Amino acid sequence: MFDTILIANRGEIACRVIRSAQAMGLRCVAVHSDVDAGAAHVALADTAVSLGGAAPADSYLRGDAIIAAAKATGAQAIHPGYGFLSENPDFVEAVEAAGLVFIGPSAKAIRAMGLKDAAKALMEKAGVPVVPGYHGEDQRPARLVQEAERIGYPVMIKAVAGGGGKGMRLVERPKDFADALASAQSEARGAFGNDAVLVEKFVQQPRHIEVQVFGDGNRAVHLFERDCSLQRRHQKVIEEAPAPGMTPEMRAAMGDAAVRAAEAIGYSGAGTVEFIVDGSGGLRSDGFWFMEMNTRLQVEHPVTEAITGVDLVEWQIRVAAGEPLPARQEDLRINGHAFEARLYAEDVPKGFLPATGRLSHLKFPEGVRADSGVRAGDEISPWYDPMIAKLIVHGPTRDVALKRLARAIETCEVAGTVTNLAFLGHLARHAGFAAGEVDTGLIARDIDALTAVPEVSDAVVAEAALALLGLLGPGDAVQGVHLWTPVGRKIDLEQGETAHAATVEVLSRDQRRVTVNGSQILATRVDGQWRFDGQAGHGSITTGHDVTVFADYGQRFTMVDPLERAQDASGGSDLVEAPMPGLVRMVTARVGEAVTRGDRLAVLEAMKMEHALQAPRDGIVAEVLVAEGDQVAAGAAVIRLEEETDAPEV
Repeated sequence: MFDTILIANRGEIACRVIRSAQAMGLRCVAVHSDVDAGAAHVALADTAVSLGGAAPADSYLRGDAIIAAAKATGAQAIHPGYGFLSENPDFVEAVEAAGLVFIGPSAKAIRAMGLKDAAKALMEKAGVPVVPGYHGEDQRPARLVQEAERIGYPVMIKAVAGGGGKGMRLVERPKDFADALASAQSEARGAFGNDAVLVEKFVQQPRHIEVQVFGDGNRAVHLFERDCSLQRRHQKVIEEAPAPGMTPEMRAAMGDAAVRAAEAIGYSGAGTVEFIVDGSGGLRSDGFWFMEMNTRLQVEHPVTEAITGVDLVEWQIRVAAGEPLPARQEDLRINGHAFEARLYAEDVPKGFLPATGRLSHLKFPEGVRADSGVRAGDEISPWYDPMIAKLIVHGPTRDVALKRLARAIETCEVAGTVTNLAFLGHLARHAGFAAGEVDTGLIARDIDALTAVPEVSDAVVAEAALALLGLLGPGDAVQGVHLWTPVGRKIDLEQGETAHAATVEVLSRDQRRVTVNGSQILATRVDGQWRFDGQAGHGSITTGHDVTVFADYGQRFTMVDPLERAQDASGGSDLVEAPMPGLVRMVTARVGEAVTRGDRLAVLEAMKMEHALQAPRDGIVAEVLVAEGDQVAAGAAVIRLEEETDAPEV
């Protein structure tokens, strides 16, 4: 067994690996970028080594620097986590050439599953069912059109080197194929440096069910399935184990297929075999097909741990150290049901735009497993994925576990940045999801209801007003009383585009009256706790002129300075600004050209995603203020349109 391992990652997964490794008595080495010097995973590790700049290419993707750090600190093995270098076979070979152990599969196994077309051909030979499609080398558009017609519409175009939904296009009609192919190839070329695609039959009412496998290089076992069908733009949102509606026959068939896939490539360590499943007529053993294999630990692995009692990271380390598989297939059992929800810093009403900000408050509910890589006071950086935490719950049944998930989301407290908590809460209470009616199209079908902004009650506004005025403290003195008559104090609040006006009167040490939108709310302190018209307050955190009340998944208000209200908004519709810090990936606007509202003018890359910057109105491009490759700050002007002029009177 090793005595020291290096974790070649950051954030939540680095913290997750460190905790298991230290519980095994191992010394842990963290690596970090310049902006992560004070990060949670660095504080948790026994020692840490700096890798350089903020960008992944200058830090977490520097395999040579990571290997040098391992050798300098006496580490015998490197755990890659997920993402970054975890599925890079060249890095695996470099680690082994340096005399170190890679805690994961071999370079050969990673390469075997690295390209979707080659992997599908390999799986067919191993007897694993695959989706009807074309995975050939002939990439001529005419050939691809011919294959699409042979397969039958609708079809899915996928980049062979793809991931994260990039290079994927659904084509429902023959006349749309050419444009979709060009778009998918362009995106794949930019994201992966490889524009080759495959064409597959699109499965109606598809479900995404994956099987956790674990091998020691000779034999493999499966640890049952996870359902990852709740997705938005091919990104998983809530995962669960086991899959709802799963039958023993189908579980056995999928498990056997996954084990065959792993053993066909001599797989070692934790991996996931992903299947696309036809959910239109219930789950059946002939209705699933191999999609791809992820040759690493998955983000959603905690739900498997919850239902099996297995620590997958511990297993990874033990097998990498030369031990055989820790369990036989017949030793593994399913216990209850588990869910995982991914909590992100993102602005859902603005199209799930990734957000930044300093976490002024972060508190997870008791009894919930929260895998996180940030703490209160940490900055959500524009350089990396904006995940705050994964909330994992377990229960004896699916119904109990789902109720626990909904409660966990409702009572999670985050302040300092916008989050997707309300979106997750709506999903957890979605009637169809609760009934087990899950497929990958559920979110898209009900997106309006799932992203609806909760209506804020006057009592919540009153609580925000009192918090901003410092009138909810445990020992605040009576204020604002003159000759026994309460004196009203006015306060203006903003919540996004919504303005609230409130008047606060201090009636006594333990009573305040707040008038909001014509309604009077009586706040009373009872046994040290504030109640609003008899209902318990939700609690809040105040930072400067901002307050977050922990009601309805967190409601954020800003106290408005009346002197700042009279601001010149002229030209606001003329400028296209960067909504967040990022890299200008593409500029399509040209000075002097006419554009229509909604036209794409530039593409900004931030937090591992691309965001189109669109024309706010019809007009003429006056200036292009950035160039491709520029790094811009949030709010930076990118494109300026010519000023609008009134049409001459006739």
